[in-house]
Amino acid sequence: MTIVAVRGADLDVIQAGAGRDLVLLHSLLTDRSAFALVAPMLAKTRRLTLVNLPGYGVSSPAGPDVEDYADRIAELLTALGLPQQTDVLGNGFGGFISIALAARHGGKFDRLIVADALAAFSESAKLPLRSLAAKVTQVGMSGALDVAISRMFPPRFIAANPQVVTERRQALAREANPVCFQAACLALARLDFTPVLGKIRNPTLVMVGALDQTTPPALARELAIGIPGAQFLEIPGCGHCPQIENPEAFIAAVNGFLPGA
Repeated sequence: MTIVAVRGADLDVIQAGAGRDLVLLHSLLTDRSAFALVAPMLAKTRRLTLVNLPGYGVSSPAGPDVEDYADRIAELLTALGLPQQTDVLGNGFGGFISIALAARHGGKFDRLIVADALAAFSESAKLPLRSLAAKVTQVGMSGALDVAISRMFPPRFIAANPQVVTERRQALAREANPVCFQAACLALARLDFTPVLGKIRNPTLVMVGALDQTTPPALARELAIGIPGAQFLEIPGCGHCPQIENPEAFIAAVNGFLPGA
């Protein structure tokens, strides 16, 4: 683990592997350990930078909006001296951050993979985010754990993988700052990237688990349509975190899109 100082804030990162750089940004419902199943294989041909996002681990909080997180990651790219040939992959909340990163700082990196994210949530989908924020405010992270699991994984996966469920619950309870988590839920409920998608010039792949109920495939496809030249891919049988549910398919999608494999 390395603590990188960026403009008075700390970011908790791990780097592993060698080759073309790939930055991995995790979901709201996880920490960077969500990539543990895919990182060893990806690191055979790439130098990975796995980030604990602001408010996770020992990373300092960011501002109230997703764009503030994106600006923090842009500063991290500079602080680490990563070349423009670096690629960025974000899952869930990390995917939303990566969209903002591309719209605001796209010249700092090359290819973009957005895994399970949208341009904006519908009004009905904003209500659970606000409810989750309120529950965490009232009782802390314990109030988010059951909801997080149900938003991460399809029921069949939950029933068949109790150890994974336990690990994910423990990691979220341990690594997420409740105040930052609550603020991030509200940031997601506010965002609308529709006006800025056309500014993105990074070659982009939008992937989504076919069973994802948190960021549904139909809306993920709309995101891909809004980004000039973006490709779209559904991963069968997966929900919101395909890197956990089907690591092989996730790795194949990444290596099929990014150079340097």
